[in-house]
Amino acid sequence: MKTLFIDCGMGAAGDMLTAALAELLPDRNKFFEKLNSLGIPGVKTEIAPAVKCGITGSSVKVTVDGMEESEEMHEHHHDCHDHAHHHHSSMHSIGHIIDGLNAPGNVKEDIRSVYRLIAEAESAVHGVPVPEIHFHEVGTMDAVADITAVCLLINELAPDEIIVSPVNTGGGKVKCAHGILPVPAPATAHILKDVPIYDSGIKGELCTPTGAALLKHFATKFGQMPVMTVNSIGYGMGKKDFPVANCIRVMLGESTDLSEKVPELSCNVDDMTAEEIAFATERLFEGGALEVYTIPVGMKKSRPGTLIRVMCRARDKEEIIRLMFKYTTTIGVRETETKRYVLDRKIEKVYTDYGEVRRKTSAGYGVKRVKYEYEDLARIACERGISIDDVKNELPK
Repeated sequence: MKTLFIDCGMGAAGDMLTAALAELLPDRNKFFEKLNSLGIPGVKTEIAPAVKCGITGSSVKVTVDGMEESEEMHEHHHDCHDHAHHHHSSMHSIGHIIDGLNAPGNVKEDIRSVYRLIAEAESAVHGVPVPEIHFHEVGTMDAVADITAVCLLINELAPDEIIVSPVNTGGGKVKCAHGILPVPAPATAHILKDVPIYDSGIKGELCTPTGAALLKHFATKFGQMPVMTVNSIGYGMGKKDFPVANCIRVMLGESTDLSEKVPELSCNVDDMTAEEIAFATERLFEGGALEVYTIPVGMKKSRPGTLIRVMCRARDKEEIIRLMFKYTTTIGVRETETKRYVLDRKIEKVYTDYGEVRRKTSAGYGVKRVKYEYEDLARIACERGISIDDVKNELPK
């Protein structure tokens, strides 16, 4: 399984993640040409070698209309809500920028999801509805560039799983236009709920809201580095200097651990029709469920009912719970943690006399299975007026 491990021993920030992930690419200059052609207004992103505590890596510089935003400017409007600040951007204006990017649709959706995490955190901290949130550090154009770069890099690297270490947040205080805040700053702390975090004793903000949101969105799971064969390593350097090398380290390779712990969410219903349950199941899969299945059960007062059980990744748990309440009649959802063992899976395109057909190959634990995608088989069968078995017999084994 193609595994990306992100070591956050010195926290995380958007520019550090960008630099580290870019080091994993065979041609990073070509990537930055692509990034700079996406159409982020007035923005240019560059990568250059950097050294921290004797370790060589890369750092990223973002210029907006030819000027680089300073660290001090970041700190003075970091995590502080000011409704009328003319430099601030709303979710609406950020959405317009994302819509205008010359980027793949899935990359745009990743960018939106990251900003949604940040907006929800700002909303919770400041008590302001999400549409009225005006961003500060995360709303500036260089932050748009950082988030876009990381989303595009993950799309280019295409790992099967992303494992993130416990996150070092740093400690102490951070300056803000309206006062002094504790580290992690309130928005960062909100985003990092349900994520393993710690303070190593370093005074300073090591994890920014942008970095936290990117980790929360992309992590398959948080934990220690799995058993893996490492093929490439990248170091992304931060702007500040500490006694410890201020960098994120990423490792890309093959993992042999094909198990993961996933939440299993359950609810019982006795007043839904089969059609309504089927509709809810479809919405849950669209929301990121790994598996949805139903079991007939006997409920109180001897009523026949249905147990709806949903497996999902930890990062999708809150959204799945919301969808369960929205699309079923339940008034309570139960959670257990399940260990899931999976075969390593990949889908390849096979060119046949019938045209392009997708084929799934699953392997691991001493077995290998090959299966053509049902939707493609059914499409060909309908087009040719033959059975699915006839299509299978004609395809390469």
